[in-house]
Amino acid sequence: MIAKSFLRLAAVLLVLASLPAGAAVNVFATVPEWAALAREIGGDKVNVFAATSALQDPHRIEARPSLIARARNSQLVVATGADLEIGWLPVVLRESGNAAIQPGKPGYFEAAAQVRMLEVPARLDRADGDVHASGNPHIQTDPRNILRVAEALAGRLVQVDGANAAAYQAGLASFRERWKAAMARWEQSAAPLRGAPVWVQHRSFAYMADWLGLKELGALEPKPGVEPGSTQLAGLLERQKATPGRMILRPAYARPTASDWFGERAHIPVVVLPFTVGGSPESGDLFALFDDTLRRLLAGLK
Repeated sequence: MIAKSFLRLAAVLLVLASLPAGAAVNVFATVPEWAALAREIGGDKVNVFAATSALQDPHRIEARPSLIARARNSQLVVATGADLEIGWLPVVLRESGNAAIQPGKPGYFEAAAQVRMLEVPARLDRADGDVHASGNPHIQTDPRNILRVAEALAGRLVQVDGANAAAYQAGLASFRERWKAAMARWEQSAAPLRGAPVWVQHRSFAYMADWLGLKELGALEPKPGVEPGSTQLAGLLERQKATPGRMILRPAYARPTASDWFGERAHIPVVVLPFTVGGSPESGDLFALFDDTLRRLLAGLK
């Protein structure tokens, strides 16, 4: 036990020693939401890089040399986890040669490990499509999860950069207060959405549905990550006649073909949601992300 504690302390000291006095911590965030959250907590104590943009499919990213170079010079990687980045992040981490940011080290942080996961599969079979063993990774669509991740991320920043612990704790306190007030406002305005039946193009919004009480009727994709064909969509149209949905939800990065086809024939609106920070012109930060998401959902009910 003493030996393990010593090794953990040595790892932390190694990370701290890599930071020049007064230098900002270089944070490598895999997706825009965690980049935005790191900035909220870290302020001017962090230098944040987002590896992806809001209009990229986070499942399908290339491990480009530029990403490897960024990871090589980072002190903290903030990933979603739950296999969201499985196709590219392990390569980036390995090729970076940066021992401090490897899984299991203080410089590697996974957001999904901080929350209750939904849609954990009972079985794993690649024939079922792009299935995530740990559950649905799109945890950022529920603001309650954002707060849980914020609290854990602040603790990790303190661990990596103890000299600025007070700044990170103050950043968290400010964010927590503002976020709780915003959540109360969002939940009040979202009351008309409770119980609303919706279709989704991809299973991107399970956590949002859990938060708001939306009733998901099903996904247009026959399997996660598989584009629906005409036979699949025709079958869903028959289901729509029996159990009508009010709208179709599509993340901003997704191709519009299937949802537009279905919406036109079902005579229901396609609601394009930003999904993450920057997914629409109005979603420039985490607060604006949920403001815009709720505006779009409520407009879809009319």
